[in-house]
Amino acid sequence: MDYEILYTFVLATSALAFSPGPDNIFVLMQSMVNGKKYGLAVVAGLMSGCLVHTTLVAFGVSVIIKQSEILFFIIKLFGALYLFFLAYKVFRSDTAVHLSEDSTPKKSLWQLCKQGFVMNVLNPKVSIFFLAFFPGFLFSKTMSAITQFYILGFLFILVSFVAFGLIAVLAGSIAEYLKKSSKVGAILKWLQIIVFIGIGVFILISGK
Repeated sequence: MDYEILYTFVLATSALAFSPGPDNIFVLMQSMVNGKKYGLAVVAGLMSGCLVHTTLVAFGVSVIIKQSEILFFIIKLFGALYLFFLAYKVFRSDTAVHLSEDSTPKKSLWQLCKQGFVMNVLNPKVSIFFLAFFPGFLFSKTMSAITQFYILGFLFILVSFVAFGLIAVLAGSIAEYLKKSSKVGAILKWLQIIVFIGIGVFILISGK
């Protein structure tokens, strides 16, 4: 078992979780407008959805790994190219972090949890991202691929839950800082670019 690969996975997941995206911005806005527990309800729903995507990738890619080295390499190549594409999209995007309280209606905790779950499960980009992200971080030559994918999935969920939970709890302070600082958007933008490119390169050079 290669623990360095797992440490790299945790660091990459942490950087991605704290980088501004539609999910954590939604958590931030719900916490700001309705309260911390409402933001945490969204987080619970989002993380439950990640388990579904983990299962789809675990069983699908595991079959391919057993069938063909070439197919597995193609998946990793696709994953790296997709991550480079995401880096390019972030590069072309605005540096400002846009916060709008107008589109944050009041809902119950259960409604927000369910909304977070549905947002995640029905978003094909999440499955594509998992497909791009996970195969390059397989960390054991003896453990089954399915088991490894589930371990990576639970690590991803744990790290993301902590990161998103902190965003929910510290929503007020984070929002004020984002509004006051003109440089933070650019810093977060380049953080995303570096992380996406770094993970893409790691996937390309990693072995099976």
